[in-house]
Amino acid sequence: MDSDYGRSEAQGLAIVRWCFPVSQITEIYVDPFIERVTSRRISVEKRRRLEAIWEKAGESIGCDAVPGLEHEAKVMVEGLKQIREMIKETEDKIEELCKEFPEYPYLLTMPGFGPDVSAKVLGAVGDPDRFLNGKQVLKLAGFDLNADRSGKDSDKAIPEISKRGKADLRYALYQAALVASLQSREMMIYYTNKIRGREREKGIHTKMRVKLAAKLLVIAWTLMKKKEPFNPAYLKAELN
Repeated sequence: MDSDYGRSEAQGLAIVRWCFPVSQITEIYVDPFIERVTSRRISVEKRRRLEAIWEKAGESIGCDAVPGLEHEAKVMVEGLKQIREMIKETEDKIEELCKEFPEYPYLLTMPGFGPDVSAKVLGAVGDPDRFLNGKQVLKLAGFDLNADRSGKDSDKAIPEISKRGKADLRYALYQAALVASLQSREMMIYYTNKIRGREREKGIHTKMRVKLAAKLLVIAWTLMKKKEPFNPAYLKAELN
């Protein structure tokens, strides 16, 4: 069942909740088993996975559960379910609050930006007019550059991001850059051009995505300030 968990997490948890230990699966036919662990119609692919799990249960030698383990498994699944419901409620509340800000819809037009990243940028930037230039915005997330001297001469110092800003914002923007560089046509072209000829450099993809994340932050700040949707032309522009 472990090999199928990542692809069908909900069914996996339902099996632990309603069919633990595994001997319960072997005591019923496949259709009642599927009905027990699903609450609605499922796709052909999911049905095949559940059928495969049912067949594997019959082939498994299994092991005797210690007293109380079945109850513990059910409590854990129910607890996880409650936590996820609370997270969903919190996310919905955050999104509801974000919609009260006129800048929020413009952030959602950014490649790689969903409600979570947009909310983090909105919360961190706040009033976009409080920043005079893009360098100040980069400092907010620790994307501003510091020279790593480490005993080197000043002309040989290597510029590195300071990482002194908001770590959660920096992480969210990196994830946005990762998604954008893989899914957005404009971002894919921009990213590919930046690494062309440097593909074999160690860590080049991470470095370039950090740079892309920094650029996304400055573009997002610009959209908030101008109250306009994303335009691919911003990728070529030097934003201040």
